[in-house]
Formats: sequence, structure tokens, C-alpha cells
Amino acid sequence: MLPPRVVLGTAYYPEYLPQELRDRVHTDLDLMAAAGITAIRVGESVWSTWEPQDGVFDLDWIRPVLDGARDRGIGVVLGTPTYAVPPWLQRAHPEIAAERRTGERVPWGVRQEVDYHQPAFLFHAERVIRRIVEHHRDHPAVIGYQVDNEPGLLVPHNESAFQAFVARLRETYGDVDNLNEAWGLTYWSHRLSEWSELWRPDGNSTPSYDLAWRRFQASRTTEFIGWQADLVRELRRPEQFVTTCLAYDRAAVADVPLSSRLDVAAGNLYVHVQDGLERPAQPPRFEPGWIGRSVAELYLAADRVYGSRGEPFLITETNATSIGGSQLNHPPYDGQLRQLAWAMVSRGARMVQYWHWHSIHHGAETFWGGILGHGLQPGRVYDEIAAIGAEFAQAGSSVAELRPDVDVAIVWSTESDWALQFQPPLAHPGGTPDKSSYPTIVTAFYTGVLDAGLRPGVVPVERLGDDPVALVSRYPVLVVPALYIASDAVLELLVGYAQAGGQLVIGPRTGYADPEARARAEVAPGRLREAAGVHYLEYENLLDPQPVAGLDGHATRWAERLIVDDAEVLASFEHPGGGRRPVVTSKSFGAGSVTVVGTVPDGALARSVFSQVLDSSWPGLPASVTALSAVNPAGERLWFVHNWSGSAVSVEPPAGLISGGRFELAPRDVRVVREERA
Repeated sequence: MLPPRVVLGTAYYPEYLPQELRDRVHTDLDLMAAAGITAIRVGESVWSTWEPQDGVFDLDWIRPVLDGARDRGIGVVLGTPTYAVPPWLQRAHPEIAAERRTGERVPWGVRQEVDYHQPAFLFHAERVIRRIVEHHRDHPAVIGYQVDNEPGLLVPHNESAFQAFVARLRETYGDVDNLNEAWGLTYWSHRLSEWSELWRPDGNSTPSYDLAWRRFQASRTTEFIGWQADLVRELRRPEQFVTTCLAYDRAAVADVPLSSRLDVAAGNLYVHVQDGLERPAQPPRFEPGWIGRSVAELYLAADRVYGSRGEPFLITETNATSIGGSQLNHPPYDGQLRQLAWAMVSRGARMVQYWHWHSIHHGAETFWGGILGHGLQPGRVYDEIAAIGAEFAQAGSSVAELRPDVDVAIVWSTESDWALQFQPPLAHPGGTPDKSSYPTIVTAFYTGVLDAGLRPGVVPVERLGDDPVALVSRYPVLVVPALYIASDAVLELLVGYAQAGGQLVIGPRTGYADPEARARAEVAPGRLREAAGVHYLEYENLLDPQPVAGLDGHATRWAERLIVDDAEVLASFEHPGGGRRPVVTSKSFGAGSVTVVGTVPDGALARSVFSQVLDSSWPGLPASVTALSAVNPAGERLWFVHNWSGSAVSVEPPAGLISGGRFELAPRDVRVVREERA
């Protein structure tokens, strides 16, 4: 369904231009074609333009864009406009407003203010989708559809949503006695005698309730996007694809089931550039959030999109220049856009699409920079993107449909993320809960893999399968940091993985709770104890980093008081209260091994752990350089070698890896090289 090369794209909104500038469509498309841009995304934000009044449609306003794109060989991804509701619909059907809390409606004036399971909304959404797709599906420029945009922003508390939630619970648990037992509702006198007594989620304090509520809300998002995708498939031409663009941090998104309803996974990937992309990594200047803060977080985000379906994917939005609010004006240094583009391609991106073509002259995102600034003249950013377009064109199909090589797979659990948002194990200074505990822990381990010169990847827990031997063949090393919510079957699979020859690395909080978010009535790490050769009865937050002996680095923020059964201690630290305590252990188990890391490792400790676990395929890299590889459909292995610093470096490949031997990388440079050895 996609072109046989990596697509360079941008979102294009000529309708946002001031009236006197709207005749520049052909100028814009000429500039795009000259820059090697081969796809544009259009139409997803302007329901009120498609349907200015109830039942009154203007479907041809986009025609000059479609025709102009066709004439220049530019494909069009046509959006369904359901995330930005027109005023007439809001006024006619106020009941479609989402409620943040029971009875507290989200005020109009932003976007995504609706509960998208309201019947009036679905009726009008289906009507406008049908009209748009039927009118434009046969246009030769249209290569695919993006349904909605960044779904799952809200967790609606509307009465209909709550009643559907209760119905789901009744279906799952059968009667309230089963629910009482599953959720532990004896606590604080929460036992129910009938379903009508279930309290609203607004002030809920029960972890099991919260996890069930998050699962339910994510399933509603999946149902809504799946409904749209099925509707568009009914109408489209067979060769046109259907996707959406996910913001992976949305409150009501479970990416694996949602992406299974699409033809191809797609995500939006933004990064703090400038010194955020320096290696060795600088201390982050921003709090964790939807913008990546380091090279490791860039790769982790891309690997999560790949992991959603376990196959190549689309990047539907990424940095062109400054991103975010009017106070965040941090354009990329020269070369960083090129680095970002090739980094995403190296992880399997089939499309790299910039948000957006031109900076908008009005509205909430006035200072979110486009490829062209407010003056609409090509400049430094345009020139660098044109250089990327030329390189993509030259590379052709050789860099499309790449399958990244993975030495070490990090297991991602969305449900553990939800549970650790509700009961975070980590604290900010002063003791307030750190709701970013889960991604913080996962990122620490992922960073260590990258810093050890190994090739990381991400596998969602839903995609582990049930065959430990097959899992070993896919991933020689498997890391499970903070896998707090884990079924018995998953824990048994992890034990079987090590038994079958895999190298299992267990991080903090793993296996501590069951799928109801209840702490297991077992000595931690429960079903993993025999394989790990350690257990613990206590844990604590560390107020200060503690230097370790045996390996480099520090234990930070969290420590499990490991008691050794029959494992080897690799690292320990002097506890401020007295005594030396193990913090990293290892045990041979079956044909494999189990390493336990009972803390949040700093960069040095994480790197040291993974250097012990596996040798790098490309040892001796300068500290500023990463070298990751992927295999294309022709069976060729390509290496993507990035210099993330502002100084030139010399890189020495392993003997026989590539022809030509040592090569130079300029500041913030990247080189794609083909592996020569058999």
C-alpha cells in the first residue's frame, strides 16, 4: 500500500493561511516537490470547513491541493476531521461534551472536547466521513487515510460511559461478590451489595478500580478508531491504507490493540533538540513528558511505534523546528534534522512527516514552527529537509521496510504504566509522587543498553507470545523493568525463557502485582524467585545516589533489599544505615541466566550491567557515537552510524564489517553503511 521507498512528508494546511495568501498552493507544492517531499497530510483538523452547516457540505475546497499534488507526484493522506468538532454541532448537541469529572463538562474552545461514543456525535461523524471519502477516494493523489488525530486525550466521565463501564464489569465478574474479592473491597468498607452501589471514578482510591477504568477507557478509544477504520475500508480503493497518528502518552490509549485495527502503525515523535541530542547525554533540562529528552528517548519512542505491530511504521509528525508552546523556542542545530530522520528510518520508519509545512499565523499553535516560518520563505530548515529528501531518493527501496536488529529487548507494559501512575514507587524531591515512575525506570535500562554499544528494541508484553523457545530465538536478552502488572502466565513465560537459554534481566517492581493490581501474597519476586536466586522482604526510596562496588555507577531513587539465595552478587552498596547490601545479582538458570537489578541504575551502572550481559557488535565506539543496524527485504544489513556531538570523530569499524575501514564523521553527522561480511 505504501510507495517502495521511505516517504518524506509534511502536514499541509493552506486553509489556515490568511485570505490574501491562499492562492500560493502551487508555490507551496513546487517547493515541496523541489525538496523531495513525496506525501502530504491534509484535512484532518477542519470539520467546519468540510461541513460549515449541519448537512451543508463543501467537499471541493481541497481539490486544488489534490490536483496539484497529483501533477507533482506527491501522495496525499486524507484525514477524517472527527477530533475537531464544529460549533454548530456543539450547539445542537451539547450532550456530546466530554466530562472530566462527573457533571463537569470540558468547555468548548480547544479540540477533542467530545465523548466520542455519544450517538449524536457518531451519527454526524459517520456522515462527514462518508461524504469526504466517497467524494475523493478515486482521486489518484490519495494514497491513504488518517482517521481522527492523536485519539485518547480524555478519560470521559459521562453517565453513559460510567454505565457502560458497570456493564463491562458485570460481564467480566458476574456478580458483586466476585468483584469484592477481586478488588479487595473489604478495605475501608467498600464492599458492594449490589451493582448500583459502585461509586464514581472521580474520587476513587482503589488501585484495582483505577486499572479497570483505564482498561475500559482505552478499549473505548480502540473501538472508536476501529469503527472509523472499518468505515473507511468499506469506502476506499483497495490499495489505499488506513492509519491514525498516536501520541503514545495519551491517557486512554493502549497502542497494541488499537494498532491491530489499522493497516500500519503510526506515531508522533517529538524531541528536545539542541543539547538534548548531545552524547554523552547532558542532564535533562525538562521534566519527563511527551517530548523526548535524549538520544535514548528518541530511539525508545521509535521502538515503541515499531513494537505496536512488530513491523515497519509511519512517523506522522515530528520536529521541523521549534515545537510546543510560545515559550519553547529551541530550533535544531545544523544537522540535527538529518540525524533525526535517519534515526527514525533505522528503527523501521516508512515515512517521516513534519508537522507542519508553514508556521500558522493565528491560533493556539502560532509559535509551533513549520518548515517555512511566518514569512513563508525557504531558509535553513527547508534546505536541510531538502537534503534529507535527496538522500532518501538516492537510497530508494534499500532503506524501506527495514527490520531493526535487536540484541536486547525491553518489555513495555502499558498497564504497568497506568498502575504506577496511580501508585508511583518513585518520589520527587520533597516526597511528592512521581507519576512518570514507569517510563523513568524503563528509560534508565534502555539508556544502559544503548550506552553499552548494544542494539535495543521494544516488545510490548502483549506480543511476547507463549513459547519460551521462540522468544529466545527472537531476543537473546530480555529486560523486564517495572513489570508491575504481570499475569502468572507471563511470569512463567519469563522463567521458561531463561530455562531455554535466554538472558533475563529483571528490574525493580517486576512481578509484584497481579492483573487486578493487587500485591501478590508471595515473597518477592514471587514466581521469579527460584530462577533469580534472590528474594526480598523490604524496599525503600533512596534519597541520595549510592555508589556501588563491583560495577561502575550508582544506585538511585529505589532499592530492594535483596537477600541472596544462590545467586552471585555483582554489585553492592554501603547502606547509610549500616551494612553492605547487594543491588545487582546474577544466576545461571537452565541454559540461560537471570540478572536482578534492584534499583534504578544511573547511566554508568546501567551501562556496566549490560556490558556484563552481552558483547557489543561494534566495540570501541566514541562516546558520542551510536551504531545501530537493520535488515532490508533484500537481506542486506545496513548500519546507521550517528555522531551526536558538535565535534568531528573518527570511527573504526570491526574487522571485516564494512569496506574501507576507518572513516570520519563531521559534527552532528550520520552515515549509512552496508555490511560486507557474510
